[in-house]
Amino acid sequence: MHEDHERALKALAARGRLRALAPRRGIDFSSNDYLGLGSSRELAAAISEALARGVPVGAGGSRLLRGNDPEHEALEDEAARFFGAETALYMGGGFAANTAIFATLPQRGDLIVHDDLIHASAHDGMRMSKAATVSAAHNDVEGFRERIAAWRANGGTGRVWIAIESLYSMEGDVAPIDDFDTLARETDAMLIIDEAHATGIFGPLGRGLAHALEGRPNVVSLHTCGKALGVMGALVLAPKTLRDFLVNRARPFIYATGPSPLMAAGVRAALRLSAAGPKPRDMLHERIAIFGHELQRLCGIAPSGTQIQPVIVKSDTRAVSIAARLQEQGFDVRAVRPPTVPEGTARLRVSLTLNASAEDTISLATSIARELERQP
Repeated sequence: MHEDHERALKALAARGRLRALAPRRGIDFSSNDYLGLGSSRELAAAISEALARGVPVGAGGSRLLRGNDPEHEALEDEAARFFGAETALYMGGGFAANTAIFATLPQRGDLIVHDDLIHASAHDGMRMSKAATVSAAHNDVEGFRERIAAWRANGGTGRVWIAIESLYSMEGDVAPIDDFDTLARETDAMLIIDEAHATGIFGPLGRGLAHALEGRPNVVSLHTCGKALGVMGALVLAPKTLRDFLVNRARPFIYATGPSPLMAAGVRAALRLSAAGPKPRDMLHERIAIFGHELQRLCGIAPSGTQIQPVIVKSDTRAVSIAARLQEQGFDVRAVRPPTVPEGTARLRVSLTLNASAEDTISLATSIARELERQP
């Protein structure tokens, strides 16, 4: 009955691309829990307090039915103030929120110009969008400008939407945000910025790499709550008119059960922790500097300068083999292969978190150097 599916799975396995669920094991160098808040006493206490005052675990329905809880609205008010935006909309996850943005906000006759390496959720949203779409080379501002000019020259008259990430989840590099801001202003374009991997880590109080642009009428940003903030869900920051449009038209919002009010209470606590002081962020940046120095010294690999460090090994099977060896040594490092990353760029994605010590970080760099030499 399922022969076609079985053949497809065997083909993936033969190419070193078969995915499987695996338990947590070893020291955390693979999660997005960058500040270690996911299992922190502070968030556990905040959740316990919220339960004690009667915050429900489940929303019980769409937020447009009976699922809209005071915790959702309190979070949205606090998040808008924290990030400096006019409004915020809390949704159940970053994938759904990003899909909703791209599927809903650009209109027929508009153009979305997106970075080559933008997240899969944006691609899913663009497939549902009525707008035209075109990609530009990674972080190539002039390439974006050329795409916009060509579209206008061919008669395009609608709105342009420039779509980027502030920090790319597989490359670990940062977008030239100021240059994209200049391009958006010069071309009267909207700017969509996915801050998922920068939220909580970069910018004043952890407000993100594009914090200076929040609140502008041409800016929509996404801040996920399940990475450095340690909880779950996502916040779309946008002008009020666009928020209202999402509430009325975004299918991933309208037809989904609302996110847990208890998790909204947890996100409120995480934002307060982010605003309270820089110590966790400073500790993470120390880990980033240590690992980058050791990786360059031992392997000649240029550091990304962020908490995401790719070690590109090209071969799918080599990436899987080296990751397995590192896991045997107690380091939870995972291989990432196409189609998640471009062909020929299979890699280890090293994620630096406060769940690992500085000593663990140095040991991992040493082990990576040894395995790269062992499996050339």
